[in-house]
Amino acid sequence: MKKQRKEKKTKVKRSFKKQVQTFAVDQFFYLVGCVSFAISMNVFALPNKIAQSGFSGIAAILHTVTGWLPVGLSNFALNIPLLIAALVLLGWKFVSKTLWITVELSLVIDLMARFVPWVYTEDRLLAALFCGALRGFGMALIFMRGATSGGTDIIGWLVRKRWPHISLGRVIMFADAAVVAAAAYIYRDINAALYAGIMIFVFTRIIDTMLYGMNNGRLFYIFTTRAQELAAAVISEIGRGATILEATGGFTGNRQDVLLCVIRRGQVSAMRRLIKKHDPNSFLIIAEAREIYGFGWKSE
Repeated sequence: MKKQRKEKKTKVKRSFKKQVQTFAVDQFFYLVGCVSFAISMNVFALPNKIAQSGFSGIAAILHTVTGWLPVGLSNFALNIPLLIAALVLLGWKFVSKTLWITVELSLVIDLMARFVPWVYTEDRLLAALFCGALRGFGMALIFMRGATSGGTDIIGWLVRKRWPHISLGRVIMFADAAVVAAAAYIYRDINAALYAGIMIFVFTRIIDTMLYGMNNGRLFYIFTTRAQELAAAVISEIGRGATILEATGGFTGNRQDVLLCVIRRGQVSAMRRLIKKHDPNSFLIIAEAREIYGFGWKSE
């Protein structure tokens, strides 16, 4: 009995220690992510009037129009109604981390605006590139720990709650596009939107790379009557493995094999030529494989 109690206490201690460690790592990632985002805003975006997406973009517009309204404070104020709506419709679990990040990000942006030692205004293109890289790095760190920065992310989830068939990414994309267009109009500068496009491209690529890694590839589904021949060709000519799956056509009822294989992006053209050579009548689907683990790729 005493032994069981001792083991139970040990498990509780370990569990508590793990929770504390997780919390500490979360806070470190959040802080570094918010600082990186704030640098992108204060050092590169605002001095060069590069339009921003999301609620931080609206906050930047308000700052430009008024000439004094703090970006962080505006960002927090704009998120309040959405956070309340999210609390009612999506629950506290979704809102808690988002609220914390919103507060932290808003504070860091405004504090850095006061104490930042310098701003970059030499080259607007370089400013857009570095703005996107730093913003993407910061957001990726936050996403890695299961949180969001609010704004259009919340709008996307709220719309999905009401209309589940609508794509989350599409909602966020249209909301961000509207903010960028508004910024270009307010700034009276179409270049603000064009540089914003560069910035958005860079930061989304950085996020994808950090979240999904550079070890992604392409997943081929090949519906063919020459599965064995194709599999041998893939192994010998492409240098990749292949799996043959048995399938039955839903319309015809005919049996047909499906060849499943994953290759690197640079091998796509060679793979398509190989398929055309060995079975020009095959049916082909190419999908993106975000992360690949195992022999010939990376390990956990």
